[in-house]
Amino acid sequence: MIRDLLDRFAGMGMRFPSPAELGELAVALALSALALALGILIGRRIGAQVAALWHRIAGEHINGIQPRLCRITRYFTVALLLSPVANGYGWHPPATLLLGIALGLAMALAVIEVLRGLGLPRLATWPMGAIAFTSLLSKTMGGLGVIEALLARIGFDIGTRRLSLLSLLTFLVTVTIIYALVRIANRLLAQWIGRAKGLDPTQQLLGQKLASIAIVTAAFFVGIDLLGIDLTTFAVFSGAFGLAIGFGMQKTVGNLIAGIILLMDRSIKPGDVIVVGDSFGWVNKIGVRAVSVITRDGKEHLIPNENLMTQEVENWSYTDRNVRVRIAVTVAYGCDLDLAQDLMLRAATESPRVLDTPPPNVWLTALGENGAAHDILVWISDPESGVGNVKSDVLNRLWKLFGEHGITVPAPRRDVLLRGGPEPDRR
Repeated sequence: MIRDLLDRFAGMGMRFPSPAELGELAVALALSALALALGILIGRRIGAQVAALWHRIAGEHINGIQPRLCRITRYFTVALLLSPVANGYGWHPPATLLLGIALGLAMALAVIEVLRGLGLPRLATWPMGAIAFTSLLSKTMGGLGVIEALLARIGFDIGTRRLSLLSLLTFLVTVTIIYALVRIANRLLAQWIGRAKGLDPTQQLLGQKLASIAIVTAAFFVGIDLLGIDLTTFAVFSGAFGLAIGFGMQKTVGNLIAGIILLMDRSIKPGDVIVVGDSFGWVNKIGVRAVSVITRDGKEHLIPNENLMTQEVENWSYTDRNVRVRIAVTVAYGCDLDLAQDLMLRAATESPRVLDTPPPNVWLTALGENGAAHDILVWISDPESGVGNVKSDVLNRLWKLFGEHGITVPAPRRDVLLRGGPEPDRR
């Protein structure tokens, strides 16, 4: 029966593996299973230590990679163990195919985990994993050169330059690798600059922005060099295109420069309480294009950096975080004015957010039509918590004190005189 099965395979042009090949296949399967077991063990033990070390180095700036480091360590360990096994011995084709599949899968999963940890979408990570799998499998089987030649033939010529499927894949892989490296470098530098004790928050933010610009610029020129793009061939086109971009992105570049100037002169920095037009709130973040201002209503206003350079801006915490709040109060003329003023000071002093130094004060500002107008002047040190709630608290306390001591607030009164109407009936 076995001979009939072998004859049938031979008649179909297929050859059943020999006993030696079956033995190598079993050994390759056992080595693959051993590499996977060691990868799981190392991923659990060393991966946790690598995650802790990564947290100390990068902090919270790269949250996506840390929970994946155990799996990344596992897959990279499997790939490192299988690479010398697959390429260091002359295996027969069945064993070579098995080792190539195992090696390619391990590297593909490692690439996918790293790219997903950096925040890339699945649409970008899975093709990169497929390219890594195909490349390693082809290299293990000895057919990588054939695949490269085939991909190079699929394409067309534009002038003296050849655009092929191989060049397209090379471009995609290079851009993805550079993007991943730039993302890691930006976040690591942001963490290291943020830990610098000799820099205040504004200087740290400025250093992070300048470092990010330098990294992106360096990555651009490195990518151009790796891809072999000759920029001199685009001199005329790039000049016209750059001129058009310059006009179109004038506002963007202006906002970028304005943001750098704001950080350098420290006129506005994160945490400041500012008023720009109708927007009042505290500065949450100074970005490349705009400043994020969070209002007391929880709304986040994005104000272009250029507006902060050209418009009038009130910075309540520029040199001092203390802010004076003016609360208007009017009392009736028949009241004891000294007692009313003492009650105003008492209400202001008892309010929890009002500072003792400078002390509250009460000014008599006008003897108006309806009563004596006063201003209660109080100081607070946390303007980001709002101003209206301080006024409300002081006025609520004052209302109770006025009621307890018989101080009245005047109500507007109008006398209406009618002329030319019928005489009233006086009977």
